[in-house]
Parts: sequence; C-alpha cells; structure tokens
Amino acid sequence: MKFKIKRSILLNALANVSRAVSQKTPLPALTGIKFELTDEALILTGSDSDITIQTTITDQLEIIEPGAIVLSAKYIVEIIKRLDSDDVSIFILDGTLTRIQGGSSKFDLNGTDAFDYPRIDLSQNGVHLTIGSQLLKGLIEKTVFATSDKENRPTLTGVNFKAKETTLTAVATDSYRLAQCTTSLEENQSFNIVVPKKSLSEISRMIEKDENMDVFVSDHKILFVVGNFLILSRLIDGAYPDVSKLLMNNFNSSLSINANDLLKAIDRAALLSDDAKYIITLSMSPDRVRISSNSQEIGSVDEELPEAFYKGAPLDISFSAKYLNEAIRSINTETVKIQFTENMRPFMITDVDHDDNIQVILPVRTY
Repeated sequence: MKFKIKRSILLNALANVSRAVSQKTPLPALTGIKFELTDEALILTGSDSDITIQTTITDQLEIIEPGAIVLSAKYIVEIIKRLDSDDVSIFILDGTLTRIQGGSSKFDLNGTDAFDYPRIDLSQNGVHLTIGSQLLKGLIEKTVFATSDKENRPTLTGVNFKAKETTLTAVATDSYRLAQCTTSLEENQSFNIVVPKKSLSEISRMIEKDENMDVFVSDHKILFVVGNFLILSRLIDGAYPDVSKLLMNNFNSSLSINANDLLKAIDRAALLSDDAKYIITLSMSPDRVRISSNSQEIGSVDEELPEAFYKGAPLDISFSAKYLNEAIRSINTETVKIQFTENMRPFMITDVDHDDNIQVILPVRTY
C-alpha cells in the first residue's frame, strides 16, 4: 500500500472515523483504523462493534499501490495532526510496518494485518427512507438528552423511532422525564426500533449541511448515509415501554411564559439548591407566579415572574431545574406553554403554537 494525500483531508476523515473506535475492546484490531486503498479511492473504517463509521476519499489523493493495513487510531490521528506539511505520504515498509511521512518528518508505525479486522456488513438494504439531514438532526437533539444512563433497562438508553405510514415519531425517556418529537415522511413507512444514544450523538455531530440523506433499517442494525460517510449502528433489542400514559391530555391549568425569561429565572433559582438535580418550585395562581428554591445549609431564593400568564387553580409544584432547562432549550421557541394536572402528576411543556415537540417531566416531593 502506498499513497499521497492532502493532510487536511486525511485529518478530517480520521477525526470522524476515530470517534467510533474504542480502546476497551477484546479485539485488538478494533483499536485501530482500517486503511483500504483501492485503484480508485482510500476507504477508512473505524468501529467498536456497536457503531461503525466509514468514509471514502477520492479528492487530493494520489494512489501509487493499492493495499490495506490497520493502524492504531490513538497514534495515527496524533501523527497526522502534528505533521507540519500540506501533503502526507503513507506506505508499508515491510510486513505491517508503515511509514507516515510529511515534510522533513517521518514516523514508522507498527500496524496490524487487515485480514485480522472483522468483516462489517455496510450493505445498503432493508427499509429505506429519505429524510432531510437537518430534520433528522432536530429529532435527535430534541430527544436524545432524555435517555437513561442506567444499563439495567437497556431500551431506555436509546431513542425509540417509530414510523407509521407518513409519520415518524422519536421518543426518549429515563422514567423521570420524556421527550417526543414528530415529523412527516414523504412515503409510507413501518418500523419500530431503538437506536443507542452514542450512535445518534455521533450522527448529529457529523450532520453539517442541509441535504437529503438515506437511512436503511434492517432487523438488528440501522445505516445512515451522511455525505461521504456511512454510519452503521446496532439496534437495542427489546420492546420500548408504552409511554402513552405520560402523554395524557386532561390538563386543567396552564402557564405561558417567555422561554428566555424562564430559563434565566431557573438558573437563578437553581443556584442555591443543594440537591444534585437542582430541585426548584413553581408557585402559581392567576394573579402571581413565583419560582423558588430552599436549602437549609445554603439559603433560599424567591423570585416573582412578572410576564407569566397562568390559568387554573393555585398550584405549587417542585421538579428538577436541569430537566426543565433541557426541555425548554430543546423546544427552541420564544414562548413556551406548560400544562399541569396536579402537584404530583406529570406536566407537559410545548411550543405555545405547536405540539410536534412534547416534553414531559415528573414532579418530585419536597416533604
């Protein structure tokens, strides 16, 4: 294998592909990035078995001799980053010993035979849908933060994507809050899958331009085509829990308020909270809305919200400031509407004019 390539192009590709690589794997080859040089392109692959990222490079590439090698992700990225040259030459010296050369610098790096790299099926088959990249990014960003970090309920560590006819719904919950976002599809589709949080975070991070992208869903995996990158993720086994009870609509009171004003008030109220989840309280009546928190060790804060409009019976409700903060930011609107039933029942946050993004939070007891 021997080729010459523009350093910036290679570095950008390696930086993205290496994000799928884990140093904690029973398969030594998976700690590296697979370089596969054909007569037409350089193909880079990184994987930890759960997520695989592959890219194909044809620009600013001089192919001298096709071949393949696996190079340590930890070192190859840092080597390319530190080279002080516009172009980089990479070639196998002997066996798996590989030279990386740029300017007056040269590194000899021990590689691994490409035959030791696991075969990964990146074929584009299964249920196929085309979706706008920014639309998918929005679905991810408005839900993924509500996933659980606890492995005892694996399905809750991912986002549930359910397609029914021309509607695609994304749902995430950690049992204490729920995020749901809905969008329309151009064609009828039918699937119900759970995608791991890490995979979705990587996909969202890699989406830059607003363009149509292809998604392929099969029994145990999902493949995203993002520009010249392929991102393959395993799916989480198991049925996602029924969350319909959290999406009840028998609310009897509501609060409308400027989102930015509420975010600032939440931040101030949480400042004196000594709980890890920053528990704060909303005290509401038709003529007055207050936000407060109290800590026996630190002190207390109480603030009236002048531009808040509440309808319903007086209500005091306590909850995680962190959860409400993330919910409001995900909705990304000027005015939010918060609907309540009673002080220990879940409450719902939406855009004042639209309900395609629904956030639900469970209150907490403070006594």
